[in-house]
Amino acid sequence: MANHQSALKRIRRDTKRRRINLNRLNRVRTFIKKLQAHISKGDKAAAQTEFKTVQAEVMRGASKGVMHKNTASRRIARLNAQIKAM
Repeated sequence: MANHQSALKRIRRDTKRRRINLNRLNRVRTFIKKLQAHISKGDKAAAQTEFKTVQAEVMRGASKGVMHKNTASRRIARLNAQIKAM
């Protein structure tokens, strides 16, 4: 357990930030799962409209530091390739 006031404050802050980051990451994952559901159904029109929102959410997650920029770009590229292959 921390003894200094600054260390206690840092623990509180880190806990709060972790909660926020996990919520952001879960939000991104939820959008991706919705898009993958459209892809698995074979509904290309719905998948294309959903892809725009997914792309925005994933890049927002990358800009907020929830995931790395290259990871976000790779996920978007792979989802886009799946849509094009339909």
